[in-house]
Amino acid sequence: MLTSPFRLASIAALIVGMSVSTVTGADLNFNRDILPILSDTCFKCHGPDEAERKADLRLDTREGLFRSSDDFQVVVPNHPAKSELYRRLTSEDPDERMPPPDSKRELSEHQVASIRRWIEQGAPWEQHWAFNPPRRSPLPIVDDAKFVTNPIDSFVVAQLAHEDLLPSREADRATLIRRVSLDLTGLPPAPEEVDAFLSDTSPNAYERVVDRLLQSPAYGERMAVVWLDAARYADTSGYQNDGPRQMWRWRDWVIDAYNAGMPFDQFTREQLAGDLLPNPTLEQRIATGFNRNHRGNAEGGVIPEEFQVEYVVDRVETTGTVWLGLTIGCARCHDHKYDPLSQKEFYELFAFFNNVPENGRAVKEGNSPPYIKAPTTDQQRHLAALDKKIKSAETKAAANQPRLQSLQAEWEQGYVRQASPTLWNINRGRIAAFNFDEPGDDPLTSFRDGAAHYVSGIQGRGVDFDGKVFVDAGNVADFGYFDRFSLSVWINPANSNAGTVVSKMTDAEESDGYYVQVQDGHVHVNLVKRWLDDCIRVETESVIRPGEWTHVLVTYDGSRVASGITVYLNGERVPLKVNYDFINQSFAATEPLRIGGGGGATGRFQGLIDEVQVFNRCLHEEEAAILSVSDSIDDIISRDESERTAKQQKLLAAYFLAHEAPAELREENAELVALNEQRRQFIDNLPTVMVMEEGQPRDTHILLRGEYDMPGRPVTPGVPRVLSATAEADVANRLDLAAWLTSPSNPLTARVAVNRYWQMCFGSGLVKTSEDFGTQGERPSHPELLDWLANEFIRSNWDVKALQRLIVTSATYRQSSRLPPELLARDPENRLLARGPRVRLPAETVRDQALAAAGLLTDRIGGPSVMPYQPEDLWKDIATDSNYEQDHGADLYRRSMYTYWKRTVVPPAMSAFDGADRESCRVLPRRTNTPLQALTLMNDVTFVEAARVIAQRALESSPDSTERINNIFQGILARQPNSNESAILSQGLAKHLKQFEATRVRQRQPSANTYFQNLSTKSSCAA
Repeated sequence: MLTSPFRLASIAALIVGMSVSTVTGADLNFNRDILPILSDTCFKCHGPDEAERKADLRLDTREGLFRSSDDFQVVVPNHPAKSELYRRLTSEDPDERMPPPDSKRELSEHQVASIRRWIEQGAPWEQHWAFNPPRRSPLPIVDDAKFVTNPIDSFVVAQLAHEDLLPSREADRATLIRRVSLDLTGLPPAPEEVDAFLSDTSPNAYERVVDRLLQSPAYGERMAVVWLDAARYADTSGYQNDGPRQMWRWRDWVIDAYNAGMPFDQFTREQLAGDLLPNPTLEQRIATGFNRNHRGNAEGGVIPEEFQVEYVVDRVETTGTVWLGLTIGCARCHDHKYDPLSQKEFYELFAFFNNVPENGRAVKEGNSPPYIKAPTTDQQRHLAALDKKIKSAETKAAANQPRLQSLQAEWEQGYVRQASPTLWNINRGRIAAFNFDEPGDDPLTSFRDGAAHYVSGIQGRGVDFDGKVFVDAGNVADFGYFDRFSLSVWINPANSNAGTVVSKMTDAEESDGYYVQVQDGHVHVNLVKRWLDDCIRVETESVIRPGEWTHVLVTYDGSRVASGITVYLNGERVPLKVNYDFINQSFAATEPLRIGGGGGATGRFQGLIDEVQVFNRCLHEEEAAILSVSDSIDDIISRDESERTAKQQKLLAAYFLAHEAPAELREENAELVALNEQRRQFIDNLPTVMVMEEGQPRDTHILLRGEYDMPGRPVTPGVPRVLSATAEADVANRLDLAAWLTSPSNPLTARVAVNRYWQMCFGSGLVKTSEDFGTQGERPSHPELLDWLANEFIRSNWDVKALQRLIVTSATYRQSSRLPPELLARDPENRLLARGPRVRLPAETVRDQALAAAGLLTDRIGGPSVMPYQPEDLWKDIATDSNYEQDHGADLYRRSMYTYWKRTVVPPAMSAFDGADRESCRVLPRRTNTPLQALTLMNDVTFVEAARVIAQRALESSPDSTERINNIFQGILARQPNSNESAILSQGLAKHLKQFEATRVRQRQPSANTYFQNLSTKSSCAA
């Protein structure tokens, strides 16, 4: 392509022409020339918001704009003087002139002249362009086909011709491969890839590069970075506490979806409603994490109902921005002031997302329900292999069962009753046991506030607690809310309010810690940080009888929810009543384990206690049954088998297998137990991800002024009428919503998606305001092209890779980005696309490019987030997770998208280069130019380390400084420096060497050559 010619003498006239063409040129276009004026200056008082509307006058609809009455007609086509709109705009009377002086809004002479000219031309009206279905225009005919590679170029070249411009020449090959590599993978091309492309003379060499990049695993990572900003993804919950959460499995789903070429409509459907698909897969459920990425407030004083509303509002706003490109959130408190979106329609969208069974107060550490286990593919394979081993071991055990029973029968026949009864029960995982059989037999225990009163117990001796005395068992059973544990105890309460059985708590009523109590005959289990609002409190529905021995087993599985507590009475699981179910801090207390005490002086136990046992695991139902048997082995054997209870039979069988069975059977059983324990631990350590679920349907109301506690009229799920092909779209749930969003009849989704992919390659979308396609947004620079691409996107079955291939193989994309002064003056933002893109790289790419150029980049895909270099103590002022534990080795050099993202302390290198804070959805990138960016590049450890490694490699490549400079330049920018660049770099090197030499002489250090030789032999990076 040739360089664009400019007729310099006409530039001034062209610029003037751009400002007055709407008045003196061809017919005005309502959408382009008039609607923006009305939206900007009139809609606030005469627009969609009924509450703010003045004089019952609407100018945002055809009916309102052409309204007539006995007194006036707002707009009379062809007659400005008869049009009340024009008369008010030009009135000299301050009481009649519009906009009124106190509005601080004023139309320019040019705008008033445009409205007059539009009325003179017949006042043709159109609905806002974005609300009309995209039209597939025929490709424009261009005079010179050499500028056209694919249909995109036809639209661009035709518009350039209309502006009396030509496209720029094609960029040189080195620039082109670097540009497309960074745009499609976020990484620079490797030197060998550059060499291969430069030496490939085939006509489709560039297309082959594009196809290779689209198949690269790095493609999915590059695409995912942009989606993470839109999805407000982070590794913490936000707000003041900003505690950790685990959502990286959703992030990896996004990477995999892009790499697999998932169609955009499926991509949409699975993220918005994967859980509602028929028989959803694990991956489809993980996908719904998109709308659980919002911030969650874990502060103690929050009103859960208030923040539950905030989370749903966030989902509505994010969905509106990402798929519709509309500022839907403006209609939360009132009808939208500029777009035809009512408050009722906002809450109809709200209704789609209002059934998630979540608590408005988020979990401080970890994921807030609902969430699921989300094993990776490798973990699923490992789990399947483990299950196979367990199945094999269970099959073997089942096959051995007849033999085992026969051997047990023989053993029972020959059993000789012992002089002292054999007492045995479950002991795996037992960390403490208090039998009270002999005074002083538990050296860790001490009786407080009274003397021990030993009596006959359920086995041997027990202790009679009088409501004053209690046992201090010392520092054992130190459990918190992530720990699994079980408490087993025999009790014989003196009355229905017997008090605290076992506790590890601050010794005061309703205090922090964990404890088991008997109140009103019910067994209460309390795990407490704060009694009123930070605890789990349950009680048995059934009661126990005073004066009778009852075995109580309490288990807790570390899940931090009430359903994780199980209570067995006499070996039978009993239903629980949940008194409170939200704990956000560990209930671990620095207190001794107390038996018969806890809850203050009035809470101490009255009655008998025996056989207290503590386990560091969660016992299962069969073990509960066995623990509830108090008989000795001798007593059970002495009974006829027909007289034994089922629980006694289980105890006897368990004892025989553990102690008397042949060694190979004991070993096989031990292996099965170990495998099951291994599986449990493996599952405990699996990653989780917060997901969408349909819980109990909630009633949705319009919230007056957007306040959670001011419900108005009820509403049902629905979509904005202005975007619906029919008056009432058939939508009932999120799956219907996803289908509606990607319906070919929806005027926005395809446009919005295409615009965002265009923005990734050109730095700006065809619609510059990619977050706002409404009347306040900017009109497309190339509306026919945008609509053609939107139609093509749908026609290709929403093929993202095909769309991006079309964009980057266009001659428009391949243009040189050279910017002559006259083109800079004419089109500084490149809205006419007369040159190639010329914008600063995104924050993540800046860092990743440095690591890649140095050969340090770790290319592992996915996995938990990592913590690379960061200034010390940056997190110290944060309430939760204030210690930043830097990673080492390869994790220091992961791609930036894997950097641990703390919302309240954005990674500083990312923040310096305008990385998103991930507090809310962001689809429009920000680009600033500040000294902080230069300081970051010169001082951040990652960049300094990368520079050192690049320098060491250059030292080893050649003894000649010019060749070294050329090698560094080529390795970073994929091309050789020109003469001016070489001169600047050589002068800089000479200056630094001179300074180094002066310092060396002064400090008697080795020469520069010796220093560099020593440096090149050292390790390239810190580990």
